[in-house]
Amino acid sequence: MTSDEKTCWTLIRDAAGGDGDARGSFARLYLPVVRAYLGARWRGGPLLGEMDDAVQDVFLECFRDGGALGRARADGPGRFRTFLYAVVRNVARRVEEKRGRERLRRSPDAPDAEDLSAHEERLSFVFDRSWAETVLRHAAERQAETARKKGPEAIRRIELMRLRFNEDRPIREIARMWNEDAAVLHHEYARAREEFKTALREEVGFHHSGTPGDIDRECRNLLRFFG
Repeated sequence: MTSDEKTCWTLIRDAAGGDGDARGSFARLYLPVVRAYLGARWRGGPLLGEMDDAVQDVFLECFRDGGALGRARADGPGRFRTFLYAVVRNVARRVEEKRGRERLRRSPDAPDAEDLSAHEERLSFVFDRSWAETVLRHAAERQAETARKKGPEAIRRIELMRLRFNEDRPIREIARMWNEDAAVLHHEYARAREEFKTALREEVGFHHSGTPGDIDRECRNLLRFFG
């Protein structure tokens, strides 16, 4: 990405400064990741009913004067993901501690609630996988947007990837469906994959500072969640 292109740090700076559009974009971008973590942490328990309020608290913590976004720093790949994870986890712990105090006031002799922090390693995995899903989804949207600008052949490569990846159809089957030579489609599929890798690098570059090598390593880290 060029220095003129926006990154998540541009968005964070603007959101921290009170820009309403930036705050809306920030919330839409990271909402799925926040909800995935809290949903996994509280699944099957009474705190699941606190999810919507907790999600709001996460973003309030980010946006308030002197809040979390003002303390975020672009110091290497993956740093903002780690930072956001800490914010969501801390909000969750505050909700749990508040519920625990209320429970003890009602019933002082009640046993301690389950220590949800004991599952933090699993929850960290849930957060990272949801982050990866979000980044890959936006990379696919980038690729599709570029394809629309390039024209019908590039758009067809998007459909080829969808049939091959999402529907798990072999190239030979797609070739029969499209009445096309399988060797041609193998070549087009390879092009589509390279186009996706380019879009993924751009999307990762939006979220992470770092060298091209850092960006490539982060791409590999994200893709490992999907085999």
